[in-house]
Amino acid sequence: MPSLRSLPHADPGEPDARSGFRLLLWLELRQWRGQLASTAWGTLHMAAVACFPAAVGVAVQAVIDRSGTRLALCGAAMLLLGLLTALGDTMLHRTAVGNWISATTRMQQLLARKTVELGAVLGRQVAAGEVVAVSTGDVEKISWFVEALARFGSAVLATLGVAVALLVYEPALGIVVAASVPLLALSVLPLLPAATRRADVQREKSGRATELASDTVAGLRVLRGIGGEELFLERYRRMSQEVRRAAVHSARMWALISMVQVALPGLLLVAVAWYGARLALSGDIPVGGLVTVYGAVSFLFFPLQRFQEIAMAWSFSRPSARRAARLLALRRADGPAGQGDARAFEEAGEPERATAGAAESAAGAPFVPGPAARPGPGAPGDGPSRSAADVDPAAGEPAAPSGELADPSTGLRAPAGLLTAVVCGDPDVAGRLADRLGGHAPDAGGRPSVLLDGRELDALPLASARRAVLVHDKDPVLLSGTLADLLDVPRSGRVTPGEALRAAQCDDVLEALSRTLTGRDAASGDVMRAHILERGRSLSGGQRQRLALARSLVADPQVLVLDEPTSAVDAHTEARIAHGLKQVRAGRTTVVFTSSPLVLDRADLVVFVDGGRVAATGRHHDLLATHTGYRAVVTRSSDDEPAPGETADPAHTDLAEETA
Repeated sequence: MPSLRSLPHADPGEPDARSGFRLLLWLELRQWRGQLASTAWGTLHMAAVACFPAAVGVAVQAVIDRSGTRLALCGAAMLLLGLLTALGDTMLHRTAVGNWISATTRMQQLLARKTVELGAVLGRQVAAGEVVAVSTGDVEKISWFVEALARFGSAVLATLGVAVALLVYEPALGIVVAASVPLLALSVLPLLPAATRRADVQREKSGRATELASDTVAGLRVLRGIGGEELFLERYRRMSQEVRRAAVHSARMWALISMVQVALPGLLLVAVAWYGARLALSGDIPVGGLVTVYGAVSFLFFPLQRFQEIAMAWSFSRPSARRAARLLALRRADGPAGQGDARAFEEAGEPERATAGAAESAAGAPFVPGPAARPGPGAPGDGPSRSAADVDPAAGEPAAPSGELADPSTGLRAPAGLLTAVVCGDPDVAGRLADRLGGHAPDAGGRPSVLLDGRELDALPLASARRAVLVHDKDPVLLSGTLADLLDVPRSGRVTPGEALRAAQCDDVLEALSRTLTGRDAASGDVMRAHILERGRSLSGGQRQRLALARSLVADPQVLVLDEPTSAVDAHTEARIAHGLKQVRAGRTTVVFTSSPLVLDRADLVVFVDGGRVAATGRHHDLLATHTGYRAVVTRSSDDEPAPGETADPAHTDLAEETA
């Protein structure tokens, strides 16, 4: 065992990550010196304790025989045994804890080194919550097994030594004890598989609860925006109760194992005492011999507890070691940094668009300034619910707005029920303006509030404003859970999940998710039960972006503000999304911040913002032909003068018409 002052290890080594068992074996071999020292001290401790019954038995017999010399020698022997017991126990504790700390440090160094090695790739290969769970709870369980194995080894040696000694000292009783000890040690084996399964279920449910809590904290801004705090709180309550029930279910089995480990040795002790008393009464063994055998059998309770400990340690450390090995086996993909993302787009048939911020815009879920109406009963998105349009003015609540949005500070106006596209030369300006339209970016400069149907958005009741306006951020976040959970958001009920998924062109996403179904879910073929990992890391950037768009479409607010909703998809998919967006949002006000000609061509009105003010409005083709600044932003051209009769790119126009 290395000195604790030498930690952390100068070189933690190269772990054998082919399986959990190989990782545990590798850890044992890496610190074999410490394990041998701990086993030796543990054996000394148990041997000293095991010798006490013999000393007591000799002392009792000396009293019976009235031998003062033997009684004095027995007293000296017990004093020596007491010193050896204290020394062995102290050193066992020191070496065992040292082994635990050494193994824990080694594992944490290995995990830290792997995290540094993978860098940003790690988040795309494994959930952040799993990395935290492995580096904390799992590492402790692995180290527990490493520590307990040495104590188990000393318990085995002590048990064998006592059994052999009893056979030699009192063969009649020794045979009974020697035959019973293996049965006692193996008595819990039939119960271990069930205990392990229950423990695995508990850990799985606990991991899901931790992942849900982590996602909820990470997406708190989103949840507050859509009014989903209570929804996710109820989900966490249900998950917590499942974890509690699983923990109680697991604890019952371990309690049964503990009962077996106490009851069976107790029965053996009763049998030995009864049989030994009969032998003593018949004169076959001396009274001192009976005391010695009784004390030796009582001692066996101690090492048998180590058998239960190693069984529990193995049960808990095995899945932990498997998860740690899986994490340590991860490798960075070949090629320069960033090519992994590009390959993910290519494999999904969605080459990454060369626009600024495209890689970042693939990562998450809309910021929504407030909740829409709660969904009604039934399948997600399929049941009617009470929306803003259903509020009765006679009941004293404000009537639903028609949805005209205007920003006096910039001159921007989005007519009610139309698809308005906003083009900004600066993406940062577009982001700030999108937040402002949702009432998310209060202006300290005293600029007037955004107007919703002529009324200041800031002056509206918060619930009304949240029901009316939803902002889909360019960096949306997908929370973990099933696809049904993802689309189970407060909504009007006008747009079903199926319609939203079709409008967002999620066919290939559904196909990819259907391949992840297992067990009963696979048999049912219900893709809504497919599990989406944390932040949608199992999907490509374009797939994540389209799922987030579908979620916003399901919410169906009166006013939907989209900030670059198609930045991570290819041109063909983008054209189809533009067509589907206009269809599913018919009669609703939609504001799209984009510079894509395919989306602009579908817009009812295009607004060009330059220098923080509206510079031009009109249709896409007209602005291309008449406005130099607009054409420079959309076509990324530096021409100062428009060509006579210039229109949109024919390829784009043909593609949009063909898609329609």
